[in-house]
Amino acid sequence: MTIPSFHLFVQTLILGGLVGGVYALMASGLTLIFGVMRVINVAHGAFLILGAYITYELFQYFKIDPIASILITMPVFFGAGWFIQRYMLSRIANPEQTSVLVTFALALVLEGILGFIFQTTARMVTPSYTSDAFIFATYRFPVTRLIGFGTALLIILLLYLILQYTNLGRAIRATTQDPRAAQLMGINTSMISAFTFALGLSTAAAGGSLLSIIYSFNPSSQADWIARTLSIIVLGGMGSIPGALIAALTLGVMEQMTAIVVTLYWSPIVFYFFLFFTLIIRPQGLLGEIIREKG
Repeated sequence: MTIPSFHLFVQTLILGGLVGGVYALMASGLTLIFGVMRVINVAHGAFLILGAYITYELFQYFKIDPIASILITMPVFFGAGWFIQRYMLSRIANPEQTSVLVTFALALVLEGILGFIFQTTARMVTPSYTSDAFIFATYRFPVTRLIGFGTALLIILLLYLILQYTNLGRAIRATTQDPRAAQLMGINTSMISAFTFALGLSTAAAGGSLLSIIYSFNPSSQADWIARTLSIIVLGGMGSIPGALIAALTLGVMEQMTAIVVTLYWSPIVFYFFLFFTLIIRPQGLLGEIIREKG
């Protein structure tokens, strides 16, 4: 175990906070879907990796910058999400219970397809600014993490504005709070569910693009990323986007701190540690509410 100097401690906070912003974007779509549909999309991690691979291919063959590729991947994933919800999830009985199995199967199918096409070799998108960094007061701010953090916060802000200040957002929030009451008010909750799932999946596209310039990835790494994002939304509170943001920043910092103080190989354990103790001590998470079945 190593006790970091003050300079190293602050540097670790910076790096953890920057990557935590990207984690928040990855988890925001997952928690939004759960908030409206009470569905845990286990395929979210697989779609993150799919987004990363699409970004990689666009960069390799068309020289499209990873950030610009978000403008391509988000609409594609939005359409895919709409299709999956309307023609798969909405047709199964008891979706709140059985959707886990359906999305788990979808995750395995995606992993298998990606493995067949790309094999198991780890890849990473390396634009010209990959090794660049800004130095401020002797502290290093990697450009890829700065761009990832800024892009993630911008998308989360747009998501917040949609939810808070549009009629569609108010319909989503009404459906989240009480689906039956929302139906009585004339809200088409099935269409809201489809839109929400599509919106949540589109954030996975953006998250995958940002992931591709910060971390290496391969098809099987989808399991690691669904575990991380689930840990974030459980800690933050299922269905709470502000909670997901707080949890993501916290876990991002703790992950980096563990890598410095203990060892890099132990840093992923942080997510499982917080997941375990959150479920024991405060199952509803930081900003979540206790979920009760309605008769």
